[in-house]
Amino acid sequence: MKRLSSLLILVSLLLFGLAGCTDGPEFILPDYGQNDDGKDDGKDDDNNTPEPEDPLYNDYPNTSWAAGELDWVFDMNALPEIRVTVSEQQWNELLTAYDRDSNTNAYIHCDVNYKSKGEEYFFEDAGLRLRGNTSRRRPEGNGGEMHKRNDADWHHCHFMINLRKYQKDDAHELHNVRKLHLKWHKDDRAYCREIYCYDLFRRFGIWTAPYSSYCRLWIHVEGDSEPAYYGIYEQIEAIDDKFIKKRKDLFGDHKHNLWKCGWGANLNYDDIKHADIYFDDDSGANHAYELKTNIENYNAAREQLIEFAKNVKQRSGQDFHDWIASVCDVRLLLRTYAVNVVVGMWDDYWNNQNNYYIYFNSSDKNNYKFFFIPYDYDNTLGTSLNCGVQSDSGRQDPLNWGDTNKSPLIGKILQFDDYRKIYVEALNELINPANNLFYYQYSIDRINGWHSMIRNYVDNDTDEDCEIKDRPAGWGNIYDYRILDAGSSMNFFKVKASSIPSK
Repeated sequence: MKRLSSLLILVSLLLFGLAGCTDGPEFILPDYGQNDDGKDDGKDDDNNTPEPEDPLYNDYPNTSWAAGELDWVFDMNALPEIRVTVSEQQWNELLTAYDRDSNTNAYIHCDVNYKSKGEEYFFEDAGLRLRGNTSRRRPEGNGGEMHKRNDADWHHCHFMINLRKYQKDDAHELHNVRKLHLKWHKDDRAYCREIYCYDLFRRFGIWTAPYSSYCRLWIHVEGDSEPAYYGIYEQIEAIDDKFIKKRKDLFGDHKHNLWKCGWGANLNYDDIKHADIYFDDDSGANHAYELKTNIENYNAAREQLIEFAKNVKQRSGQDFHDWIASVCDVRLLLRTYAVNVVVGMWDDYWNNQNNYYIYFNSSDKNNYKFFFIPYDYDNTLGTSLNCGVQSDSGRQDPLNWGDTNKSPLIGKILQFDDYRKIYVEALNELINPANNLFYYQYSIDRINGWHSMIRNYVDNDTDEDCEIKDRPAGWGNIYDYRILDAGSSMNFFKVKASSIPSK
């Protein structure tokens, strides 16, 4: 149901993968000083910023396949308002489900009102559930407590809205989008890290990355006099069968095997034979490799995955070089990984065997195309940890980002001169001052522009994260990184650029 309204006013792991990072410090959040506002002083230390070249300065690469759909919903120049209404009984069912199993995937019934860019949509009887792995939280109160009408102790947490959960019709889609992953800015007081990364993927033409943008979120439990304002959230495109179908012409086919890969998913044949491989049974359980689509053909999909890892392990020399080119768009994969590395994504496939999806566009055991889908980028841009081979994500050598003996795919590809050249050229393209990509001043300007849009809406009814701060997560091992201070010797964009090998 759609009705026009007036124009809108302008408006996490870390613990993901900690099982693999056992040497980390105790995670105690620091006491932030009152005078520490993290503001950029506006000074450029070299005062020699070049004008970027077109078309990268003003335009994303061609995304006509997403026009009118993803581009409308995930518009970085808009700030949608999302209002969720739920009965008290349904809300208490959500709290009870969490108390019974914090990994619950149980949905509750809700209504959703969505406003953006002068348009307003109302979705009756949609679905709402909690999301997150080790970052999953109870949205209100403590264990065992039910909703306290007009006196709730609200908590930030991640949600999933499924507009078509209960009503399977086109009226329950938002510009052909049916699911919205709503993510609070956990461990990111700068309110920008994951947003920045997905935006950079998009600018760099990495069409396998999900879309994301900002939004404002309210939750109204019926019976309360006012809805609870949860503040500024990130809305992210769900990675599921719909994600693949939207890109079917790019993937080549949309009916086959999508895997979500969590901690332990190293694609190493020595390990995968005994790994936790399963399909999504809607239980909320976490697996190293979880098949999300084509579940009825799980056994064949599992064999295909293991055979892929076997080829990665056992093929060598020119045989491996030619085989990987036959089953994978190597240039796309390496350009994807170049973005992954420049943003300092240490909790990833290569370093920590974590946080990615893969898609095989055929169910044939040997005849397919393999695609890497980047995922979960909140622990980036200076949020660093002693993990894997890394102690500093800003200074880590991009050619030795992880332990290839444990997670072999990327390191083995980079052994070849022609493939390594693609990767190094992509890294240099990203940091090139002539491009509106990773160069520090344009990155700062971009983030400051987003902050000007959201700053007045950060304060919220959870009393959590009510101020924007230019700081990495307090549990990190390097607390001095900054992203908005152009003059700082610890500006992450500058430090990272200095680590990039020349062409």
